[in-house]
Amino acid sequence: MTIHSRNHWQAILSLACLILFASQSHADSKDFGEFEVHWSVFPSTFLAPEIARENNLNRSRGIGIVNISIMRETEGGGLEPVSGQVEGKVMNDIQQARFLAFRRIQEGNAVYFIAEYQYSNAELMTFQITTRPTGARQDLPIRFTHTLFND
Repeated sequence: MTIHSRNHWQAILSLACLILFASQSHADSKDFGEFEVHWSVFPSTFLAPEIARENNLNRSRGIGIVNISIMRETEGGGLEPVSGQVEGKVMNDIQQARFLAFRRIQEGNAVYFIAEYQYSNAELMTFQITTRPTGARQDLPIRFTHTLFND
C-alpha cells in the first residue's frame, strides 16, 4: 500500500471514529471473553468524495457503510486488533436479505472489515454477522439493528 493510499485509509477510518457520535451513526461492541467485536454503521455520504473515490467506495444517498473490527484482550488488560474473516448479511424490515461483501483493511496494527449496503430512507436494517478471529476456536456472531436516513 502506498503512503498516499495509506493516508486516505487513515482518513476514512478516522472519519468513521469521529462520526460515531453523530446522530446517524451507530457504534457498539460485544464481549466474547478473550475477544471483542466492535462495529459501526454510517451513511456513505459522510465520506469526503475524494476519499470514497480513491478507495473504491460508493458515496451515494441510500448506501451505508458497516465497519467491523475484532479485538483480543491482552495480558495487560488492554485490547489489540486481530485479523480473521468476516461475513454476513443485512435484512430489511420485510426480511429481504442481501449478503455483505466485506473487505479487509490493514493499516499498521489496525485491522478493519468494511462493507457497503443499500438502504431506503428510514428503513430498519438487521445485520447478522459472523466473525472468525485468527486463532479462535469458535465463530463470534453478532446481530444488531440500525436505521439510516438520507441526508
